[in-house]
Amino acid sequence: MAYFLIERVVGLPVEEAWRRLTDWERHADHMPLTTVTRTTPPPAGPGAVFVARTGVGPLAFDDPMEVVAWEPPGTGGPAGRCRVEKRGSFITGWAEIDVRPHGPRPAEASRVVWREELRVRWLPGPLDGLAGRVSRLLFARTVSGLLAARPPRRGAAAP
Repeated sequence: MAYFLIERVVGLPVEEAWRRLTDWERHADHMPLTTVTRTTPPPAGPGAVFVARTGVGPLAFDDPMEVVAWEPPGTGGPAGRCRVEKRGSFITGWAEIDVRPHGPRPAEASRVVWREELRVRWLPGPLDGLAGRVSRLLFARTVSGLLAARPPRRGAAAP
């Protein structure tokens, strides 16, 4: 298993950082050769399932995931926490997202911690370190992209 951690401090309220990070379909905007499809209807709480499909043609694989813990900001305090379990035949593991107020003006800044442990089936154990480094780079880019993205202006068509 490969484990990695990503931390960011961002100038967004906790609720907005949470909304961006848990908009599963938007993750594909920052991941090459990937689409994300929700397979269960909203809301996005426990039991929600989505699938990331990565690759081209016959070289693609599905990474089905299920939300198993869902504590949005405001339900039990100012922080939010989500846990997703990866249940694919190729990639297994879990990811946790924690979003908390940060700094002297917590309504204006958030601290995000993304933890993930994954296992790529058929990958020899000695290559777990490499898989972790590559995954950390990919997800760091995704987290940064999601947090930097600006929502469409009111009345403007979404891209």
